[in-house]
Amino acid sequence: MNAFPYDKDTASQIIAHFDARPEMLVQILHAFLERFAWIPEAAIRQLAEELNLSRADVHGVVSFYHDFRTVPPGRHVVRICQAEACQAMGSSELTAYAEATLGLKMHESTEDLTLEPVYCLGNCACSPTVVVDGDTFGRVDNRRFDEIVSTMKGSG
Repeated sequence: MNAFPYDKDTASQIIAHFDARPEMLVQILHAFLERFAWIPEAAIRQLAEELNLSRADVHGVVSFYHDFRTVPPGRHVVRICQAEACQAMGSSELTAYAEATLGLKMHESTEDLTLEPVYCLGNCACSPTVVVDGDTFGRVDNRRFDEIVSTMKGSG
């Protein structure tokens, strides 16, 4: 995961890119994720101030959407689809296997790894779907999950 330490000046530049428009909050948060990989409390305060919103408004949006994390992720992020089509094709069982194999529950992180749910990747015909560091893998079973994780470990 390419992340940079949070800094107020860079955050202000991102906000300015969206003309500091409060209605662009979700898009700004996505840009923050691309740059910093997470939304720290300092970002919530800064967004509230620069967008003229309350901290509760910003925090409400951050906590509502599954995509926004408020803790730093591990070096690698594994996301397993939990939507209905993937569940019908075994994502619940795959999730249980991943949790046991990785020693993490959903929403947990170590320095090296974060395990997260995702809700529909639009890859329903190839479910269950897993995304690792932005790369999408379809028709993932336990064996294929092990293969994917082994290449991830090999990449640092």
